Amino acid sequence: MTTETTGQQREGVLAAVAAYVMWGFMPLYLLLLATVSSSEILLHRIIWSVPFGALIIASRHQWSDVRAVFRSWRTLAWLALAATFIGVNWLVYIIAVQQAQIFQASLGYYINPLLYVLVGVVFFGERLRVAQLIAVALATIGVMVLTVSGGEFPWISLILAISFTIYGVIRKQVVIGAMPGLFVETLLLLPLALAWFGWLMQQGESVFLSAPAGLQFLLVVAGPVTVLPLLCFALAARRLRLSTIGFLQYIGPTLQFLIGWWSGETLTAPRIVCFLFIWVAVIVFCADSLRSGRREKHD
Repeated sequence: MTTETTGQQREGVLAAVAAYVMWGFMPLYLLLLATVSSSEILLHRIIWSVPFGALIIASRHQWSDVRAVFRSWRTLAWLALAATFIGVNWLVYIIAVQQAQIFQASLGYYINPLLYVLVGVVFFGERLRVAQLIAVALATIGVMVLTVSGGEFPWISLILAISFTIYGVIRKQVVIGAMPGLFVETLLLLPLALAWFGWLMQQGESVFLSAPAGLQFLLVVAGPVTVLPLLCFALAARRLRLSTIGFLQYIGPTLQFLIGWWSGETLTAPRIVCFLFIWVAVIVFCADSLRSGRREKHD
């Protein structure tokens, strides 16, 4: 393994951890916006992401990369598809938190890494070592326990898992820098978001203009709250294997799981069992990764 490759992997791991920690604490931010409708929160996430993203693009002198996207219909089409799936993911997640379904949201992101591993193995020819297979099996058992114990089909969980998996796969395949790609995605969603926001204001259903200054500030902050973790994720997706990204993602749902517990959702025995199975899986996977890393270093 070259020094450059090792450096890229290290950067990828740090970026992925940063993304998942920020996403893990996302429910706390959304709980502060409990008086705002889920649709309006989604619109503010899109609208304010554009100027914040533009500032980052300008500071990194990446406007030429953005212009290049609009000269390639293929790249533009893929990013439009990615924007669709991430928009669905945002809306469903907001609804889950507002309906006190944080546990089910966390279940979705527990399932998500399993889908990454599946896609990585089936479509990209990635191979898993024995310890990694054991980790996958343990995590699968944990997810199945939580799914079966729920008493209802986990639509929220599955929509979150599938939409974000597809988004991650698309971003891994599109040859474009992390921030320019993310900026174009939000830019493509902007016209629809502005039209929807205008309709809400016309119907008197928007709270933004009449809200206290503190709430207005929180809604504007939706821009950086949205862009920063997605930027970190996009950086990680270009540098790491899908299976590695998948298991690092357990950081996010675990934090969400704990926040759901803290916010008063019922922590049942099956949920505890799931939590234990998944963290044993993470420990097995991380131990194997460290052992493999030392072996490659000596080689």
